Amino acid sequence: MRTSLYAFPSDLVDEGPDQVLKRVRAWGVDAVTLALAYHQARDLTPHARGRRLVYRDDGVFVPLPPHLWDGVRLRPPAQDAEEVAASARLRELTAPGELLAWTVFLHNTTLGAAHPDTATKNCFGDRLLADLCPAHPDVADYAVALARTVFAATGAPVVAEALSYGTFDHGHHHERSFVPLGAGDRVLLGLCFCAHCRREARASGVDADRLRAATAAHLERALAGERQDTPDFVESLCAVVGDDLAAYLAVRQRIVTGLARRVAEAVRADGGSLTYLDLTGALLGYGSGTPDGPLVAQQGWRLGVDAASIASVVDGYATLGYAREVARLRADVGSVMEALAGRCPVRVVLRPGHPDTPDASNLSRKVAACADLGVHAVDFYHYALYPWPVLDRIPTSISTE
Repeated sequence: MRTSLYAFPSDLVDEGPDQVLKRVRAWGVDAVTLALAYHQARDLTPHARGRRLVYRDDGVFVPLPPHLWDGVRLRPPAQDAEEVAASARLRELTAPGELLAWTVFLHNTTLGAAHPDTATKNCFGDRLLADLCPAHPDVADYAVALARTVFAATGAPVVAEALSYGTFDHGHHHERSFVPLGAGDRVLLGLCFCAHCRREARASGVDADRLRAATAAHLERALAGERQDTPDFVESLCAVVGDDLAAYLAVRQRIVTGLARRVAEAVRADGGSLTYLDLTGALLGYGSGTPDGPLVAQQGWRLGVDAASIASVVDGYATLGYAREVARLRADVGSVMEALAGRCPVRVVLRPGHPDTPDASNLSRKVAACADLGVHAVDFYHYALYPWPVLDRIPTSISTE
């Protein structure tokens, strides 16, 4: 079973690319999954030298080849020059197979704000600027150019994060909502009803305009103070806005699969590969490490993800194992393995510390569970974000696998 450790270019600047790579190799980890296109964030970095808070921006850590971006409307900004240089240096130091190109695609507030027509649009006509819509043709062109750019700079497998729809609850700075919305209401508030999504829906026989109006009417009652507590199950949502919601969700899944196919084919044509990073696990257990409800493979509809369909068009599939209990992790990963049915190799991303992993034994049992299930690789998230004693659990977990 292969392993990798997620890292930021700022880690390389802080410690030096050679030192980071030396430490990763000493832990017995096979590769670094390095952020080469990322989004805005503020991180507490416990072992960084001279600073504890790191602020991140939208943008890329690689140059944009003109021939790949000719005619592409959306262009990501460049990241800090020192971090760009450190990333290039790590690429020089790594041997084949020691680097994975972590690329965030549609979660980009800078581009959403600059080109609001490309951002997702809810039932009220409001734009969710942190997330570009995968149905928009300009967004698709951007995603293809970005993937090809990252591969051209690295020659490494592209790990595609946020190549899907986003949600209402995540992504923008200083989010506030004092309306007591039910979990299902929050799902509905994040659905995209832009012209491109509605056009795709109508082509599949879905009355997207009726559905948008019904969704807005339902949410208007909640915004007026009527406590609805709508559960976040497809059946419950259909009960309040209409059965055609299920068909609309299926259209979203076909849109995301189509975009993943196009991006993967473009990278393969250049001689590379694409691993799809499914963020569904973060929706279920990011803050607490205690996901509940249906297993992760059954909840991808929230992001427009159909695991089986996507796995048939990409070269690898990664799922987030953000669960404290080993039994839940095993069940979630097992659900992905069953859904994919061997269509492509599976990677599982584990957090070696809070809130998922209380001790080294817990991490070792999770790694062993992944091995038992036939997982191709386990990735550890994240070099910058955990104290050294937590990161020191990694070599033990690998050695006991």
